[in-house]
Amino acid sequence: MIEIATSPTTTILSVSGDLDLASRGRFPEVTARVTGLRRQLLVIDMCQVGFMDSTGAAFLISLAEAGERRGGTTVLRGADDRDLFVLEVCGALDFFRIESEHRCDPATPPSGFDRASA
Repeated sequence: MIEIATSPTTTILSVSGDLDLASRGRFPEVTARVTGLRRQLLVIDMCQVGFMDSTGAAFLISLAEAGERRGGTTVLRGADDRDLFVLEVCGALDFFRIESEHRCDPATPPSGFDRASA
């Protein structure tokens, strides 16, 4: 599942489950929604991701590239070593600011954000 939360300056994309070839059908819709919001900061919360392959990495890279073209920043929050390895193999770690120490409570949305499932 992918949830999108927004504030006036930030979009938080919370991902749970697998980010892989099997889930790629949802990527174009999510990409369109996130880029359409045009926020300067995109935070991708990876705390609940079970598995990510190169298809999932390509999705994250496309989000980061879209943000970079607008002068924005993309933060990976809670990505584990496996996820970072996939992005490193793809040569894409430089697209992201890594926030590795974060752990979130998935039951509580961040204060000041509106949530919507994608």
